[in-house]
Amino acid sequence: MTKFRIFLLLALVSVSAVQAGDWPHWRGPHFNGSTDEKGLPAKWSTTENVVWRVELPGSSAATPIVWQDRVFLSGVDAARDTLIAICYDRTNGERLWQHDIAQGTSRDRRSTFAAPSPTTDGEIVVFFYSNGDLVCFDLAGRRKWARNIQDDYGPFAFLWTPSTSPVLFDGRLFLQVLQRDVPVRGRGLSDKENESYLLAMDPATGKTLWRQIRPSKAQAESREAFTTPIPCTINGVQQLAIAGGDALTGHDPQTGRELWRWGTWNPRRIGHWRLVPSPIAGAGIVLACAPKGDPIYAIKPNKEGVLDDSAIAWTSADVVKEVTADVPTPAFYDGDFFILNDLRKHLSRVEPATGRVKWTIPTPGKSKYEASPLAADGKIYLINHGGEAAVIDAVTGAVLHEVTMDDPTNREVVRASISAAYGRLFIRTTRHLYCIGAKP
Repeated sequence: MTKFRIFLLLALVSVSAVQAGDWPHWRGPHFNGSTDEKGLPAKWSTTENVVWRVELPGSSAATPIVWQDRVFLSGVDAARDTLIAICYDRTNGERLWQHDIAQGTSRDRRSTFAAPSPTTDGEIVVFFYSNGDLVCFDLAGRRKWARNIQDDYGPFAFLWTPSTSPVLFDGRLFLQVLQRDVPVRGRGLSDKENESYLLAMDPATGKTLWRQIRPSKAQAESREAFTTPIPCTINGVQQLAIAGGDALTGHDPQTGRELWRWGTWNPRRIGHWRLVPSPIAGAGIVLACAPKGDPIYAIKPNKEGVLDDSAIAWTSADVVKEVTADVPTPAFYDGDFFILNDLRKHLSRVEPATGRVKWTIPTPGKSKYEASPLAADGKIYLINHGGEAAVIDAVTGAVLHEVTMDDPTNREVVRASISAAYGRLFIRTTRHLYCIGAKP
């Protein structure tokens, strides 16, 4: 082999190592909304820097999941009122496979059953839908197994459409159901208490390994959580952080055992405080975002069991009122939290140890932000209900770019978070999936 060929090979390997990275879960490879990707675009339009664009048959809040040369998407076929699972070629947008999952796509005007995002470990990809269907395929699209969680453990007791994303971690598949203890509008078990639980399954077969009941002192709708279990390491211990039912808890991934519990952001037991943002961990701190514009609580779980308020490192009530989040889950990146305030329309960079706000800015655009922020390559990527995307400098908070990607109609809005993989952005609007980046 000539010296030139050796140099070229080393150069290609170097570029691949810098750019290559998967996005296997709703909150990315680190379960915190960030990735180590470099060379991500800072500017684009609906035509400029568009590697490919595909038309989608319906709207959904599910985030695109990427593994090597494949992009996985939960969705709906609105014309056929059908839930679907789709796989695209990451390099050119070609649809590699699509499967129908079930008839019926929604039960209320606010969401669809396809809001949860899929997850993959590179061998299988798992799709969960809010009708209870949990379906596993290999990456070639061959069905491995399927089950319905409502059939197995009873109908979900939620006022609105439940949504939580499955998690593949530490050789197990996890799914949580945090729901009311009594039926609501005829939903839920009527002959016994509806239990909230964390479920662990064998990814190869879908069979239950254990089911951990998660008790709650919350009342009515405050028992309902639309959150996802977040794997993290606290004080050197791997665990799953769960927020909902007026409490924040940590669980052993091997057994489901509750390691610690802190609560509550709701001492008066207000009954309409459903929880949407998932917990986020970084620098030994776990954030719980209280709903309805209330503060964020930074918890430092330094011991097992029930924690008292000495575990509170800080709350945003002690800082500035702009630091709160009713729907978006914050990101952890470059040693700090990035908190998107959907109700008061601000984005803030916050120091984990103290809660000190390094900067806070009004979010660009006219519409509400509910998609969670993506943090990568020195930038924060946002998109709002109206499909207005923004790029923010992570260091200074300066707005680097704004672009309108959609013009939603018929009550549809953009809720899917932007994901990043292999030097490109994947942006889901109401009717399209974009791959954004420098064309090869």
